[in-house]
Amino acid sequence: MKGPSPKIEKIYQQVVDRNPGETEFHQAVCEVLDSLGQVIQKYPKYADHKIIERICEPERQIIFRVPWTDDKGNIHINRGFRVEFNSALGPYKGGLRFHESVYLGIIKFLGFEQIFKNALTGMPIGGGKGGSDFNPKGRTDSEIMRFCQSFMTELYRHLGEYTDVPAGDIGVGGREIGYMFGQYKRITNRYEAGVLTGKGLSWGGSLVRTEATGYGAVYFVNEMLKMKKQSFEGKTCVVSGSGNVAIYTVEKINQLGGKVVAMSDSNGYIFDKRGIDLNLVKQLKEVERRRIKDYCEYHKGASYIDGGNIWEVPCQVAMPSATQNELDAKDAEMLVKNGCIAVGEGANMPTTPEGTKVFLSGGVLFGPGKAANAGGVATSALEMQQNASRDSWSFEHTEKRLHDIMVGIHKACYEQSEEFGQPGNYIMGANIASFRKVADAMISLGLV
Repeated sequence: MKGPSPKIEKIYQQVVDRNPGETEFHQAVCEVLDSLGQVIQKYPKYADHKIIERICEPERQIIFRVPWTDDKGNIHINRGFRVEFNSALGPYKGGLRFHESVYLGIIKFLGFEQIFKNALTGMPIGGGKGGSDFNPKGRTDSEIMRFCQSFMTELYRHLGEYTDVPAGDIGVGGREIGYMFGQYKRITNRYEAGVLTGKGLSWGGSLVRTEATGYGAVYFVNEMLKMKKQSFEGKTCVVSGSGNVAIYTVEKINQLGGKVVAMSDSNGYIFDKRGIDLNLVKQLKEVERRRIKDYCEYHKGASYIDGGNIWEVPCQVAMPSATQNELDAKDAEMLVKNGCIAVGEGANMPTTPEGTKVFLSGGVLFGPGKAANAGGVATSALEMQQNASRDSWSFEHTEKRLHDIMVGIHKACYEQSEEFGQPGNYIMGANIASFRKVADAMISLGLV
């Protein structure tokens, strides 16, 4: 870490020493702390109250065994996690990730990011994250149901609409949320709709939740472009990934007049110079659960590059929307060279620190994930509001709320970057705006 002050450098080293081997968590902490030197100088109360040290230590870390049986009766053992990181602003809020890569360091990185992302929304929610090293790919519905029931049999005791409210993430969609909510209801004998978000529309879910992260990322980038008197109209765009976030990022870009020419999955990417046929992608990924390469069966003019790097495709706007650290310095240099003017992170920390430096030095508008992809959790909080009031809002009303929240996030980030002498540095602005909001609440609540 090239910290802005010896004091913050020392705190960062303490975090590394206390959390050995958790490289993703170290990276997330470093990225935030790099922005805070001037804040501590201007507002010494944060140092006096040891806010940075406290905010880097989770309030609670839960690790548990998840036993389940497959359809052949074989017993499997997975590991479950829930890191309840910070509740200064409200109940812990953050998704559950089911993926073989999950371990404590990944969950802590995601939970740490969630604190600040949630703070930026202006909603009364704290930060947390959870998941398991279970991989749902290739598993039957009944196997996934049994896993989810076992997972919730332990996790339920730590949840509640005023305590901790999980949602979905990679590997956890409406199906998994349904199975977990059913088990929660069965164990507690309570229909506590506000205990999970991302629910089905017929049993307490919110319209726009499916679209929210993708839509929100595009709204944020559009606000950045407006600062340069530009828009998505006529822009060539590239969106990595082909899951929920990527699909609805493409949809909103299309609505705003842009053209997406490439999407990807873990095996490679498709390129269609005429513009991606989004209806086909939805059919392949959401209905048939097929790979992105199958797109070329229906569009012979498109090409599939097996194992290719999607960032080789020239574009004006890039939206990394797949997973962490998918875009490095070499990729960033290639994008800048090919004329990219704006990047919006739809995934959590998809750009490496070296990559972000390339974008900032190259004058590229850069929307960091904690700001740009906050639309998902913002709409989850709107779902909680609807559950609390036993209400259900229209798509138009909910989308307007989402749009207004993303505009507000952009405004807060820009104003903080301006106050601290780097107008347009949205990384600094997002980190400072969110940190100050959480820090002030922590001081108000006392030493807890």
